[in-house]
Amino acid sequence: MILKRLIPILLVVPLLAACPSGNPNGKMPVDVSKLPRQIYSGEQGPFHVQGIAVDLDRGYMYFSFTTTLLKTDMQGNLLGSVEGMTGHLGCMTLNPDDGRLYASIEYKHDAIGKGILNKLEGVRNDEQTGFYVAVFDVDRIDRIGMNAEKDDVMKTVYIKEAVDDYYAKVSNNGQELEHRFGCSGIDGVTFAPAFGQSRDGKKYLYVAYGIYGDTLRTDNDYQVILAYDTRDWKQYEQPLTQENLHKSGPEKPLHKYFLYTGNTSWGIQNLAYDKASGNMHAAVYKGKKSHYPNYSYFVIDGSKAPERKQLQGFDPAVEAEVLSLLPEGLHDAQSDTWGWNFKWGTTGLCPIGDGYFYISHNAKDKQTLALLEALIDWQKEDKLFENQQLLRTPIVRNGRQATVGYCPEVWAAWE
Repeated sequence: MILKRLIPILLVVPLLAACPSGNPNGKMPVDVSKLPRQIYSGEQGPFHVQGIAVDLDRGYMYFSFTTTLLKTDMQGNLLGSVEGMTGHLGCMTLNPDDGRLYASIEYKHDAIGKGILNKLEGVRNDEQTGFYVAVFDVDRIDRIGMNAEKDDVMKTVYIKEAVDDYYAKVSNNGQELEHRFGCSGIDGVTFAPAFGQSRDGKKYLYVAYGIYGDTLRTDNDYQVILAYDTRDWKQYEQPLTQENLHKSGPEKPLHKYFLYTGNTSWGIQNLAYDKASGNMHAAVYKGKKSHYPNYSYFVIDGSKAPERKQLQGFDPAVEAEVLSLLPEGLHDAQSDTWGWNFKWGTTGLCPIGDGYFYISHNAKDKQTLALLEALIDWQKEDKLFENQQLLRTPIVRNGRQATVGYCPEVWAAWE
């Protein structure tokens, strides 16, 4: 199973970022021995990383830090940035056909949206709600501090289907509920071929819903994934004026898929297509419904075409196109769901070819200690050297002077 391959490379390559892409043009086979084991973004303000994409052919990495996009080389050196976004910039993916970077971006006023605005001094958007796919012309990102609205580097396409579901009021099991399917917005995005088709076939953009973690309703136990053909998206792309959100986008997706996982907190955070296996990986925050296993990682079987089925938990009945989980990993007989309890991936999951992935780690001292517990022996020495404050009794000498333990205040006074 691919996850067995994933785990060792995850531990070998702890990243500080998040989400899918990889070798977008596939021009060269991946030589993992020549890739860096760690790429550090450095501290980037009040927000954690939401998504990453990697262009191995050109040697670039892209980081989403909620309101900022970073462009670095493969050593983590900052080459450019796009700032000024007041919404939630999430998962990212490179389009293998046009080389541009596609990312989800949300503007809303639930707990997430208000949390972002509270950290941005003096910023408002008049309580507008809009869900978009942002399209970045990465060749134009050539300096630090570029403006998302003014520097002609970002266009956006309105995802009307998701907004309609977000605002919809529905009846289920006699209850009047807000947010059809529990839709809280969008997050995970990736390019992949059609399900059940050749891995070398035409690529479509898949956009996953955020899902509210309401434990009292039964119609929010599916992941919802929209499929779009982006070849005609030029007609919709517009600069985003955040004080006046536009509504230029396709009326409907090509397909609207459902994946039965049980409810998860905020839906699919990172969605990543792995061409090596032909499957799609989905990292989530665990759900809280006690009758589900609440896995944090799922793999969608790319070899199986969707089946038209009646969805569970809906009254009145709803019929839709349903995707299949790969039948590997842990299995819960009661819900008949498959998945893994996997700690990483919600803030970064990026296939790079041949079954290898870059994985995001939001590293702080306590988290680095947790990482050390998972590392294999030969990796621990390097990681401890990078984080010497974690040593219980490091001995540091300065001539005839010495300290035992981590004592930066003493070292600062040494000549």
